[in-house]
Amino acid sequence: MHIVCLDLEGVLVPEIWIAFAEAVGIPDLKKTTRDEPDYDKLMQYRLDILARNKLKLNDIQKVIASLNPLEGAAEFMTALREKTQVVILSDTFSQFAKPLMAKLNWPTLFCNDLVIGSSGSVEGYKLRQKDGKKKAVQAFHSINMKVMASGDSYNDLSMILEADTGALFRAPESIATQHPEVPLFNTYSELLTAVDKFLEE
Repeated sequence: MHIVCLDLEGVLVPEIWIAFAEAVGIPDLKKTTRDEPDYDKLMQYRLDILARNKLKLNDIQKVIASLNPLEGAAEFMTALREKTQVVILSDTFSQFAKPLMAKLNWPTLFCNDLVIGSSGSVEGYKLRQKDGKKKAVQAFHSINMKVMASGDSYNDLSMILEADTGALFRAPESIATQHPEVPLFNTYSELLTAVDKFLEE
């Protein structure tokens, strides 16, 4: 049996932190896992900025409510789910994802959780597990699933390299250049064609 594992932000929906950075006018919040491979370091950087600027969860959620999936993403997900099982493996947070999952017709999502204080401030975060994307692929392998994985950032590489078939999707040149052995696709139609080939294996 086959399953496709996809990253969320940058693949199906806009980068939430970039959208929030633009909305509140704080360019430093635009840094993502495309720029910083160390997720813990990146998140502490973000939490420090939120605290300094007295920004709370509801400030972020207001921006998320205004976001829509990337152009063609909803149609891509419908076509993909007609072909095979799909799981979204993301380092986003359950408190962020719900409105966007609704707009994608509720695909299965594995992600993390924020720690929210009584005043609504973002005080920390809880990973589902360390290197959760790679471990999810390993878990699917343990139940005899063939896995294809695709994403756009440093934090997707472990699942892409662990999968039976892996691909970068709209990844920046810096990542694609470091991993020339991984196919790079820039359109949903290219990714669907790659899925078709994977399903024939």
